[in-house]
Amino acid sequence: MKNFIFISPGFPGNYENFCMALRADGVNVLGIGDAPYDSLSPRLRYTLTEYYRVENMEDYDAMFRAVAYLSFRHGKIDWLESNNEYWLMQDARLREDFHITTGLQPKDMGPLKYKSLMKEGYKKAGIPAARCHLVEDLKGARAFIRQVGYPVIVKPDSGVGASDTWKINDEKDLKSFFCNLPPVPYLMEEFVPGEICSYDAIVNSRGNVLFETGNISPISIMDCVNEHKSIHFYIVDQLAEDLKQCGRACLKAFRVRSRFVHLEFFRLTEDHAHLGKKGQIVGLEVNMRPSGGPTPDMINFAHSTDCYQHYADMMVYDRLLHKGRATPCFCAFVGRWKEVPYVHSHEDIVRTFKDRLKTAEELPEVLAHGMGNYIYLAKLEHREEMEEFFRYTLEVRPPEEEKPEPEEAGEQE
Repeated sequence: MKNFIFISPGFPGNYENFCMALRADGVNVLGIGDAPYDSLSPRLRYTLTEYYRVENMEDYDAMFRAVAYLSFRHGKIDWLESNNEYWLMQDARLREDFHITTGLQPKDMGPLKYKSLMKEGYKKAGIPAARCHLVEDLKGARAFIRQVGYPVIVKPDSGVGASDTWKINDEKDLKSFFCNLPPVPYLMEEFVPGEICSYDAIVNSRGNVLFETGNISPISIMDCVNEHKSIHFYIVDQLAEDLKQCGRACLKAFRVRSRFVHLEFFRLTEDHAHLGKKGQIVGLEVNMRPSGGPTPDMINFAHSTDCYQHYADMMVYDRLLHKGRATPCFCAFVGRWKEVPYVHSHEDIVRTFKDRLKTAEELPEVLAHGMGNYIYLAKLEHREEMEEFFRYTLEVRPPEEEKPEPEEAGEQE
């Protein structure tokens, strides 16, 4: 029996599905994490043959000892994965140290982890990408802005999701950014007027695509987080052909093997002098892990399939043993904030869309920052249904007009 170490198998919560799928394919699944064993769900405890708890997953020596212990107990480790962007470099180091050859090694990580180095991969793929500048000082930033104009986007060169990403609109914003410059390398990019779309794929050891889909985000997560806008996006029923071709070109350019990946692009919403005509696909970021949050579950709803099992099949057999059979449809996500005066209440949404809702719940505050206080997932057969779902759930009451103060009545003579 082959051994698979899954790093942090209980967080995020839906990742236990990867472990269950691997066990279903006959793998001995082992876990390492910082959560107490008793806090793991009953089904995850049942799935894991053994779980090694560390106090701090940032402590590489502790992680090394954990892998060494499991290797001593169970023999050669065949796979080690977290499927979590935060741990990708640590995963690679552990593979190298324990001679696990079935995944990314430290030497592979540069173009996959650093946004500045991703540009070369897009060039190889023949896909335009935003011009960029590694931030060093105010003088260099101003020189770059003279080339591309305001606004510009600043983000960590190595970062997770849209965290610590900002739009700089003018000189005032620029000075403010440099007054509070974080102590990590930052990248400045020209602003791209576009709708964010993704290419999500499961790729085997020969670079062949076993499963592919994508999502579209009309509003960027950066704007949702920084400006507290309501979040909405959806899994497509069918991938646009140009997006599919760009996604596959990136898989080849970045030499993707044996992974579940989430590749992000812009589709231009207007002509751009440097990047192309309206509708052009532009490279944004490559992520060597599945899309975050509830997206894997949304993929399953949209395609009546099990992407967790697809991943396990790919890892174990290098092909799919289980395939979805239903006609693909849309799966839509909406995240709403408590303080926004929406026209329709939570109860209204549940009552109106009850037969199509897959999730309707309030999130704990620790998870709400990037998703909203209330989230809704709906499986919808037609685009018109999806548009109505977005309209209904996101409609906001207009601000009340200020009423003039009534004039005091004068004394009657």
